[in-house]
Amino acid sequence: VQLQASGGGLVQAGGSLRLSCAASGRTFSSYVVGWFRQAPGKEREFVAAIRWSGGTTQYTNSVKGRFTISRDNTENTVYLQMNSLKPEDTAVYYCAAGYGVILSAFGNLNQYAYWGQGTQVTVSS
Repeated sequence: VQLQASGGGLVQAGGSLRLSCAASGRTFSSYVVGWFRQAPGKEREFVAAIRWSGGTTQYTNSVKGRFTISRDNTENTVYLQMNSLKPEDTAVYYCAAGYGVILSAFGNLNQYAYWGQGTQVTVSS
C-alpha cells in the first residue's frame, strides 16, 4: 500500500482544512486508516482513525467535535475534515494504514505498517 497525503496549508485560527489520504497499490478494505500528527519537538500523536469496513471511527479528545474522518470507497481515499482550527493543531499530519487493527489499538502508531509522506498544517493566531 502506498499512501499520498495532501491538503495541508496555512490557515487562520477558526478556519478549516480538509486533508486527503489516497491509496495506491491495493484497496483499503480490511484496513484501518489513521491520521497522526507531529509538532516540532514533540512525539507523533494519534488524531483520528477509521475502519474501512463498517466505518468505525475514533478520535483523540482534543479534536472531538472539530475534526471528522471519512472515507470514499470509489476514490479509495480517506479524508480528515478539520474545522475550528487552533494554533495548537499546527503540525505535520501523516496518514497511515494498518491491517486488522482492533478498536482499542486505533491510537497505537505501531499498529500501522504503511505511512504517507506527511503534509504540513499551520494555524496562525
